[in-house]
Amino acid sequence: MFSVLKAIIWKDIVMEYKTKQMTSAMLIFSGLVIVIFSFAFELTFGVLEHVLPGMIWVALVFSSILGLNRSFLLEKSNDCMQGLLLLPSDRTFIFLGKFTGNFLFVLLTQMIIVPGFFIFFDYPFQGSIPLLIFVLLIGMVGFIAVGTFLAALASNSRMSDMLLPIILFPISVPLIIAGVESTSLIFQGASFAEISQWVYLILVFDIVFLVVPYMLFDYVMEV
Repeated sequence: MFSVLKAIIWKDIVMEYKTKQMTSAMLIFSGLVIVIFSFAFELTFGVLEHVLPGMIWVALVFSSILGLNRSFLLEKSNDCMQGLLLLPSDRTFIFLGKFTGNFLFVLLTQMIIVPGFFIFFDYPFQGSIPLLIFVLLIGMVGFIAVGTFLAALASNSRMSDMLLPIILFPISVPLIIAGVESTSLIFQGASFAEISQWVYLILVFDIVFLVVPYMLFDYVMEV
């Protein structure tokens, strides 16, 4: 069964390597956000410390939605989704494969966006880098999990590009608030103990929205 999972992940990676539709859209959008914000505001170090975490999360969340929208729409062309549904395996492997592929593409974008903010704003980050990476990773796990599930649901609609943000943002508000708050505290030099309540909230969100889509994905594909 895991061969099916690996095949789906590899298919998405090869397709993205050839077309570069998702990563190019995410990187162009994120680059525009960085350039516009850096030229629009002349912020002091003290103000940047409080504003930059929010800017980073805005770029990550909105660029991720661009990729999530494309992940299932590409399968609609030439009825590729029908081929996936006919695979002799549990359909939840489709969700796990799509989730892993989306997470890898967002991770690649994340590795470019975050240093880009520090460079363009000339911000000397003084917090814990491992803690910042940990919070951004677990934050994106939850966001991509619920986003992948809702993208599959929205792909059956003719207005999926508009529908996905409408249903995704209200559900992911707790995750985004916890992510921004914990990132802001890390920028101010906080330790893990000081951000632990926000980290636990993100981890609970991750567990819930990895388990629920895993259990319901088969029913969503029947809609």
